[in-house]
Amino acid sequence: MNPQPVGGQAVIEGVMMKAPKRLCVAVRKPSGEILVKNEPFRPLAEGMPFLGYPFLRGPVVLGETLVLGMRALSFSAQEALEEEDGEMGPWTMALTMTLALLAGLGLFVAVPHLISLWLGSLSAFGFDVESVWFHITDGAIKMGLFVGYIWLISRMSEIKRVFMYHGAEHKSIHCLEAGLPLEVENAKGFSCLHPRCGTAFLLVVLLLSIMCFTLVFPFLPRMAEAGWLNQVLQILLKIFLMLPIAGLSYEVIRKAGKHMGKGIWGVLLWPGLQMQRLTTNEPTDDQLEIALEALKAATGTPDSDAASTCVL
Repeated sequence: MNPQPVGGQAVIEGVMMKAPKRLCVAVRKPSGEILVKNEPFRPLAEGMPFLGYPFLRGPVVLGETLVLGMRALSFSAQEALEEEDGEMGPWTMALTMTLALLAGLGLFVAVPHLISLWLGSLSAFGFDVESVWFHITDGAIKMGLFVGYIWLISRMSEIKRVFMYHGAEHKSIHCLEAGLPLEVENAKGFSCLHPRCGTAFLLVVLLLSIMCFTLVFPFLPRMAEAGWLNQVLQILLKIFLMLPIAGLSYEVIRKAGKHMGKGIWGVLLWPGLQMQRLTTNEPTDDQLEIALEALKAATGTPDSDAASTCVL
């Protein structure tokens, strides 16, 4: 019997696991106890089936993941750090996500575009958005910013622990997919790398965006005497195109995950797997225990409508 498709995310001193019908977060409290929050999950596509169609489901799943991930981070911060403020309210979460999204689009879309434009003006042969060199430069800058950002935060002790939980999440899911009992001794022998990881997804988005922009932008009309306005419109178009690019990238990751990165899918995912060497660290047995408890809760009662929080 094939195991349930499960995705996860490392949080503060814990792991979130999402199965088709359950969403669970396991957190290690300062006392050493494990707190498990277990609640039903209803994807948007369940009520609106057209959102589950290929190429539409990618952006929908990405949006759901961002919202659920933010909620899980808020819960883990409250419990693991024993904060008194409680979990984020819906308006606070919406504002936080909006600001984070705008910052991400500015850093990884607008900034590389403007730097590439500047470098093109300095080049001996000159290039702009009509040139393939512009998009190669733009992609290289995006890659440099992304890798540099990940490397920089990976030096922080708090983030190192989160990346250890990221490794625990992957090992646990490997254990499930191998059909082994969800125990620490079984999970610890697996790799910290996984082809369906969000890190691999981001790199596929980056590579596909370079290809897409190279094919599209040379054929776009320009407005005479409006150079700055042309650049603004081009940046806005890049942001708009990120939705279909995300949809296509999701299909690539989904297909590669089914084949576990074999053949051509392995070639496509190889850069993302190598990037995971920065975003995952070898977990301790205690951290694996947390990930496995979250996974057991997510896969154990898929048809239950009950929500619960328990201490182990």
